[in-house]
Amino acid sequence: MKKYFFLSMVLVAFSISAQTKGDNNTSQTPILESVLKTELEQIYNDDQEIRAQYRELQKKVGFDSPALYELGIKMDHVDSINTIKVINILDNEGWLGKSQVGSKANEALFLVIQHASLEIQKKYLPMMREAATNGNASLASLALLEDRIALREGKHQIYGSQISSHPTTKELYVLPLLDPDNVDKRRATMGLGPLKEYVANWKIEWNAEEYKKQLPEYEQILKERKQK
Repeated sequence: MKKYFFLSMVLVAFSISAQTKGDNNTSQTPILESVLKTELEQIYNDDQEIRAQYRELQKKVGFDSPALYELGIKMDHVDSINTIKVINILDNEGWLGKSQVGSKANEALFLVIQHASLEIQKKYLPMMREAATNGNASLASLALLEDRIALREGKHQIYGSQISSHPTTKELYVLPLLDPDNVDKRRATMGLGPLKEYVANWKIEWNAEEYKKQLPEYEQILKERKQK
């Protein structure tokens, strides 16, 4: 926050200096957006690099490794720092769109909020909804955030974006989903393809009728995890 405040003061000073010289058309906005673009792109890199390391280590040592646990702590630390930076930006500048900071920096805002606490996710969800309506945030990303929040609150997800591993069989499955028969209609409104194609990335075969039979079990698993 101190860094951001210092930057703001420098930009204000620059603006005042320019006006003193008689250049009334000079604006600090392009400069600020350029700086924020650079900062957000670095946040994006930090967020994705630590997760890439985590995935690679998990493949080598499994979920129960002390090494993976230690890396998870490091990832939480990176997330906490990124969250402070992004909240500062959102509170001061709003949800910056692609036209302002580019695609990578724009996506960084979503990634960090997605990895934040439920309280923070809920606080900035309305801002992201508005940004998505105005074309400043991805509808597809919004769908993921909506699903994640719903599940963390113990509710059913809406778009089927969240996958988990069964505690007993270890098979991957779609976490509790609202109205499975019409999920593709809802996904289409957010620019998402059919759920069958999406879950194929995890080698899951989607069958709405079979899923509905398994849904009570999935609901119970979610309830038990929520209680822990």
